[in-house]
Amino acid sequence: MRKFLIFVFNILYSKPPYVIRMWVYQCRKNNFPMKLNYDFFLNKFNNVYNNDIRLVDLNNKWWYHNCRVHFAGNQKHSFHIVTRSPWPLYSSIAALMFTFGMVMHMHNYFYGNLLSLAGFFLILFMMFVWWRDVIRESTFSGYHTKKVQQGLRLGVILFIISEVMFFFSFFWAFFHASLSPSVVLGSVWPPLGINVLNPLKIPLLNTLILLLSGLTVTWSHHVIRDKSWQKFFFSSVDNEEFKAPLLDNYVICAFALFLTIFLGLEFTVWQGYEYYKASFYIYDGVYGSTFNMTTGLHGLHVIIGTLFLIVCFFRLVDLHFIYNHHFGYEAAIWYWHFVDVVWIFLFLSIYCWGSGVDSFFK
Repeated sequence: MRKFLIFVFNILYSKPPYVIRMWVYQCRKNNFPMKLNYDFFLNKFNNVYNNDIRLVDLNNKWWYHNCRVHFAGNQKHSFHIVTRSPWPLYSSIAALMFTFGMVMHMHNYFYGNLLSLAGFFLILFMMFVWWRDVIRESTFSGYHTKKVQQGLRLGVILFIISEVMFFFSFFWAFFHASLSPSVVLGSVWPPLGINVLNPLKIPLLNTLILLLSGLTVTWSHHVIRDKSWQKFFFSSVDNEEFKAPLLDNYVICAFALFLTIFLGLEFTVWQGYEYYKASFYIYDGVYGSTFNMTTGLHGLHVIIGTLFLIVCFFRLVDLHFIYNHHFGYEAAIWYWHFVDVVWIFLFLSIYCWGSGVDSFFK
């Protein structure tokens, strides 16, 4: 047990392959004079050169923001040659544990539920430490150049396309059953005995909540892409009348993102309340299975997107983003808009059309 705890501690607090990381972190968190920090930086690390250091003047404190440093001479291109990492292997083991555990649990094997839970929490742990290293490589190491960001953008786009195909399969199952109902269902849709939900109550409220959240996150993205307000952070400005509106824009950016997170949590609460009040369950025929699988899968994506935005909020407060280097936040926004669009199709097809005309008057 002691060796296991030491292993976990080393994973959480292990140093990445760049020695400058801890020093840069301390410079950003402490109120050091700018000249002292800069000279110390040059004298202590002779073999490291500075690639785009930003100095932040916030409440008369100099902070190092978004330091991007790497070893000179070791890399003469703009691509990121990743270092060896144990996380892919550990993530594969965790996914295998979770899959085997779920199969064992479904067939009533002993310890199947424990194995699936262990695999699930190990997957969460791997997600934390792996993306922690990605944030360090982007914010503190400067490995995410424009070329690397192009590859990341393409990867996120392909991921969202795969998610679209995933949801398309569930919509296909729903329309396959609803457009030509079988005799077992009474040749009608919704099937006999199913008390469907009124689309004009909680579903319509959730639609308005998600549409408003899409507006607020776009508002925040528009503000962070504005170059003018960041002059406050990257230059010494003595004119207080000029500082005030620029700082207000930064606060607006954080506030809009916080409002988006709140709306995402509110959507999840209302969705859970709808499941609690519904009179049918996932095992109630093809309607219950397609309805709960599609809406439940979308609800899971909303939770993941909300966690994504929460991480971006803390990174925004910690000044990790600038107008031309915020792809992590941009990817979260893309994912959130994808969630919004899927919900609109889900609301129109499953809630409105699939529930029948009579459901509007309940």
